[in-house]
Amino acid sequence: MLKARDILGMNARQQGYGVMNTAAAKSFCSSKYATKVLLENKGIPTARVHGVLATNEDINDFDWQGLEANFVIKPTNGNAGKGVAIFRKQHTDRVHWTDGVGHTWSFDDIKLHCYDILEGQYSTYGANHNVIVEERVPIHPSFSKYAYKGTPDVRVIVFNQVPVMAMLRLPTKQSEGRANLHQGAIAAGIDMATGITTFAITGSGQSIQFLPDSKKKLNGIKIPDWKKVLTIAVDAANAAGLVFSGIDLFMHEDKGPLVVELNANPGLSIQLANRAGLRRRLERVQDLNVLNSEHGVKIGQALFAESFADKIKAEEGLVIVNPKETVLVYGRDKERHEVEALMNTGRFRSAIAKSLAEELGLIEIDDFLWFQTESDETKAPVVGVTVKVKNRRITTAMVVSKTLNKSTNKVEIGRNDLAGFLVGETE
Repeated sequence: MLKARDILGMNARQQGYGVMNTAAAKSFCSSKYATKVLLENKGIPTARVHGVLATNEDINDFDWQGLEANFVIKPTNGNAGKGVAIFRKQHTDRVHWTDGVGHTWSFDDIKLHCYDILEGQYSTYGANHNVIVEERVPIHPSFSKYAYKGTPDVRVIVFNQVPVMAMLRLPTKQSEGRANLHQGAIAAGIDMATGITTFAITGSGQSIQFLPDSKKKLNGIKIPDWKKVLTIAVDAANAAGLVFSGIDLFMHEDKGPLVVELNANPGLSIQLANRAGLRRRLERVQDLNVLNSEHGVKIGQALFAESFADKIKAEEGLVIVNPKETVLVYGRDKERHEVEALMNTGRFRSAIAKSLAEELGLIEIDDFLWFQTESDETKAPVVGVTVKVKNRRITTAMVVSKTLNKSTNKVEIGRNDLAGFLVGETE
């Protein structure tokens, strides 16, 4: 449930988090060409650039006939999808092309559009309004039945090297095949642990369950290469020096996730799509010592898993559990240990006995997410653990407890992980 106190507003975004980004970091976000150069130099996957056109002569001399299909024209410093033209195929006369929504463009139409870009008609930042011609990323098969004639993208909010929230943006007929909410695309929130969509909104922010004019549910869509998506997003933010950012990625069937754009002040509709506030999530990771992108991804997936992802296949309602339940705990090499667990609503975060964590191979220094002070202990490490309670598999962050070594319950499930469960009475 989205709570007002957890929502990040525009002023708080800019004054509390946007200011953490340096001018140098922001400069990459205001130029798509600078972004391309940065990503390629850092070895971060992105769409291939066919050319950057800075003058009318560049436009006239460019080998347009050589672009038979699947290319995009965009301004180097535009935003909100302004000036972006997407082309699917070249006609047999080699001087006409069909765009993403089926319109035919002549060679003169394309050149005129590029001239308009050079004049700054579609640009938001800066004085140099150049044209980028790059490869068009085809629609990934996982999204083909959900996207209208355009390529969906995934936006990941990254803060302090931790991916804290994400959404899938789906092009619609209203958006004319563009994955832009302002133009009418649909956004679906994504569970950070599994990469499965949860809730969805229209471009105007209204909740929606089904794809327009269809019975296709917008929850339950699985994002391919999910952990790789998150890792690349963090790598891209780090490459630009962005503390707080929104990273946009396309999913390529063969090449995997490709970074499209960097945003120093990402839009806030992502909160509606996830039914969760950014403020609370940002506060939870602000003071953590994050070692690298892999460490940040572990933290994000452990902290921000959604219980909804366990209910996408059926509306099961509340699952009744006993105060003590036998659960499966998964180790480093995916081996499963059956242990007795206490459903402890008196504690917030779940806990695992240190002896069990060691046995499962979860206590290596690289596995530590952060350290937390427990009431009866000094600082205890927190590690990512996957546990199966009843028929629900939960990935969460657990405190490693020495006290539980002496208990018959080697795991305690805290109320943070009991959403969707009803704890029965003690017999």
